Amino acid sequence: MVSQLDQLKQLTTVVADTGDFEAIAKYKPTDATTNPSLIYAAAKMPAYKSLVDAAVAYAKENASTPEDQLELALDRLAVNFGIEILKEVPGRVSTEVDARLSYDLEGSLAKAHRYIKMYEDAGISKDRVLIKLAATWEGIKACEILEKEGIHCNMTLIFNFAQAVACAEVGATLISPFVGRIFDFYKQRDGVEGYSKLEDPGVVSLTSIYNYYKKHGYNTIVMGASIRNTNQIEGLAGVDFLTISPRLLEKLKNNEEPLEKILSVEAAQALDIPKIHVTEPYYRWALNEDAMSTLKLSEGIRNFGKDTVKLEDEIKKIM
Repeated sequence: MVSQLDQLKQLTTVVADTGDFEAIAKYKPTDATTNPSLIYAAAKMPAYKSLVDAAVAYAKENASTPEDQLELALDRLAVNFGIEILKEVPGRVSTEVDARLSYDLEGSLAKAHRYIKMYEDAGISKDRVLIKLAATWEGIKACEILEKEGIHCNMTLIFNFAQAVACAEVGATLISPFVGRIFDFYKQRDGVEGYSKLEDPGVVSLTSIYNYYKKHGYNTIVMGASIRNTNQIEGLAGVDFLTISPRLLEKLKNNEEPLEKILSVEAAQALDIPKIHVTEPYYRWALNEDAMSTLKLSEGIRNFGKDTVKLEDEIKKIM
């Protein structure tokens, strides 16, 4: 019998949502994604102490003030993890811009350019790297500029349809709708334990984005993120990409039940879906009208920011 993980790989590109190289090597995904929370967790593991030490040494050698050294060490650590991950995956790694720059267009561009230069200095083509940006309006505008420069972007923290359309319109390489965090919001609001796989609000949200993209011919990759359970994976089988934690990858590996394809380009193209254009006023009003998206976007940025500060504190101890 074939495991659900192997079945899923026939329908959807599987991405590992972790900074743990051993887990990546075990499940053999095509790509891998990281974020400040995952880097912070991995950086505390004794196995990865050498990467932290190398980042600190690099910063001390290439920056003079303590503030600049700390920032450079943080950036170098993110790239060090990316370099190691790329030894384990044939595709790309996502490296996330500091969440505290989510409303800073120029700061986001500068950080992206620094990451890409570090990768290229290590002999890694920019084509193997996705710069991960929060899908604020400023993040979307940064994506537009970077994509024109040939730097590929992964637009993250997507909770609202207008965010997704705006990202496609500026030519984002990939978007990451947060299926699980949408689920969390409605689960708490509705006072339920869960939903059927096709009624899960996170699955419904991502399905609407996927269908819109395929109906109107956008090339932007749709990657389901923050997956909470295998029900959501089953409900999204056929989507372009899914980034999945090692815990859920293990469940899929140990399950041999048949996996049905749910999403397809052909089915999406047969739907009647009107095309829209998202301007800045449209974007801001759409988020204002959506309490879940407003809450989860700001919460996501805050939490990634907090984990970045925690990582800085760990680096300070070494410096």
